Amino acid sequence: MSGKVNEQLKLRGRVLIQVPPVLTSPVKHALRILARDLEAVLGSEPEWVTDGPEPAQLHIRLAEEQDHCEARPEGFCFRFESGDDGSRLNIIGSDELGIVYGILEFSRRYLGIQPFWFWMDQTIERQEEIVILCEDYDAPQPKVRYRGWFVNDEVCLIGWKEPYPPTGEVWEPVFEALLRCGGNMVIPGTDLPRDGIHYKLASEMGLWVTHHHAEPLGAEMFLRAFPGKHASYQSEPELFENLWLEAIEMQKDMNVLWVLSFRGQGDKPFWIEDPSFDTSEKRGAMISKVIRRQYEMISAAVQNPVCCVALYGEISELYKGGYIDLPDNVIKVWADNGYGRMVSRRHNNLNLRVSALPAGGDGGKHGLYYHVTFHDLQASNHLTMFPGSAAFLKQELETAFAAGTDEYVLVNCGNIRPHVYPLDILRELWTAGEIDTDKHLSEFVSSYYASGREELEELYRSYSAAALPYGPNADDLAGDEYYHHPARRIIGHWLQHKEAEPDPGLIWAVGDLPFAEQVKGFETRLEAGIGKWRAWLERCDEVIRRLEGEDSRRAADQLRFHGALHLSGCEGFYWLCRSYGEYSRQRYPQAFVYASESMWRYREGLDVLRGSEYGKWDGFYRADWLTNIESTVQNMDTLRRVLRMNGDSPDFFLWYKEYLMPETEKYIYLENTHRNPLPDDELARRLKAYFLESQDIDTK
Repeated sequence: MSGKVNEQLKLRGRVLIQVPPVLTSPVKHALRILARDLEAVLGSEPEWVTDGPEPAQLHIRLAEEQDHCEARPEGFCFRFESGDDGSRLNIIGSDELGIVYGILEFSRRYLGIQPFWFWMDQTIERQEEIVILCEDYDAPQPKVRYRGWFVNDEVCLIGWKEPYPPTGEVWEPVFEALLRCGGNMVIPGTDLPRDGIHYKLASEMGLWVTHHHAEPLGAEMFLRAFPGKHASYQSEPELFENLWLEAIEMQKDMNVLWVLSFRGQGDKPFWIEDPSFDTSEKRGAMISKVIRRQYEMISAAVQNPVCCVALYGEISELYKGGYIDLPDNVIKVWADNGYGRMVSRRHNNLNLRVSALPAGGDGGKHGLYYHVTFHDLQASNHLTMFPGSAAFLKQELETAFAAGTDEYVLVNCGNIRPHVYPLDILRELWTAGEIDTDKHLSEFVSSYYASGREELEELYRSYSAAALPYGPNADDLAGDEYYHHPARRIIGHWLQHKEAEPDPGLIWAVGDLPFAEQVKGFETRLEAGIGKWRAWLERCDEVIRRLEGEDSRRAADQLRFHGALHLSGCEGFYWLCRSYGEYSRQRYPQAFVYASESMWRYREGLDVLRGSEYGKWDGFYRADWLTNIESTVQNMDTLRRVLRMNGDSPDFFLWYKEYLMPETEKYIYLENTHRNPLPDDELARRLKAYFLESQDIDTK
């Protein structure tokens, strides 16, 4: 008898679970997770049986005809039975990944373990008894067939633990979270050593593996394998094809989404190394030829391979221009611009913003490569949460799905921990194809927080409203890199004495203007941003003070962390711009004070990183090599040392004498007792106080 309403299944202590006699690797991993979850909630590990007289309370198995479980890849259902010896839950999968999803859904639905429990430090409540209402359940078919993460720019994951490449201790929580989100594919890292376990472990846990578009078929980079050779397919086709054959042989027994592509070494157009390809026709013909050859090679080794082509960068432009011919059944993957808008990516100062969605009538299967985090040396968010709103993500993804890009979604997930909320939005979208953002936010907050939920929802909702707009488009919102990469460019341009000409690397942000006007352009934008981030952070602190238990620590990591990095970066960059203004007027002591102010604010960003490293997160941000807040602090220290040489050199006593020494001492002091130069920080603080009193600077 199955699934009667009002009947209950009660789980206490040591739960008896019947499992298949032969366990595949993905199911073994899922059972390990289930055992850990049951122990966390009920206090005891379960007992596994394959048969026997004692009735198991849970039965995990493949679907049978009488289950009426939807016969599709990755399908699963729950079926309840009741008898004289009580009720039993059957967790049934149509295949091994269906079983994995069924086990993880049981953990979420009945044990309360949320998809990002590890990354959000969810509080797991111990319970004496779990009471389950016996209602059958059929999992809906996800909107997107292939859905997953590209663990890209993953420097925090790389630097978190000592071993390199990262071990299972780092990768297992990543892959578990992805599976809990219903994901089924992954690019596990970027250009990691091939002796790492990342690809093998991902496959063992049930995930399809796929590849970076710069590493077609997952093959070794040509110049790594053949240093000193000319990386040209035209001149070295056999060497390229040998690498592809090796990659195919290594992966042919795994579930693989084969990426077909042809880019140059170092993720750039191949014609940079082979300039004879000087027309779109020649370039498109070569890319088409290589992709077809790769497809032939895979098809010869793998039955019914799943293949995709990343229409990214120059390949997208050539495809739209009609210069690339692709095999009929490959998935064409379209990419956003790194800031969430489905338009072409900005290349340095060129920002054409051409639509990056298939045109009507472009047949075949289509998918998306989408960023919730990005690294571009300009304005992207890497350490901080996606600055766009949930409504923006909803609009972009639902519009893209309407254009037919629902076969494949690959999300650039970065280092996971800073990006949980937008990743959860994408989880909902690739599952249901649409999202009610208010309902989702309410469910998200209630899943991870026990107190202050309405106030926390407001903070998540208003985060994007505090973001600094740096351009005219809705997606032109500054991430953390905006406060650091342009700032370091300004310092370099300044100290290299290039002020007479614009910095070409800043034109994208402030225009092709004289350097002083470029700096002023940043200053104006930053001044407005400071007020918004300061107000948001004050509201955040008010809410956190009222939260209970572990909620305050969680909100500090998941909300305040982001606002504090924005505010410290925004203020640091602003005072750098003010310093240049004073320097231009040859007011070197004032420029020195403002440069010190800038460094102090940037240093606060480092304190934010360190403050978020505790317990299992110890060392998590030590490898901040991309935004690289520490580098900015060092750059500012260099700048203020140079500024001090403009007027306080060679004895580094002159500013003290001019501004700080009592008038009664200036003309009678003895040098042998008054020549110990003040350290930079102390001098800056005392000069700041002097200039504030004399109203010769402001530090609002």
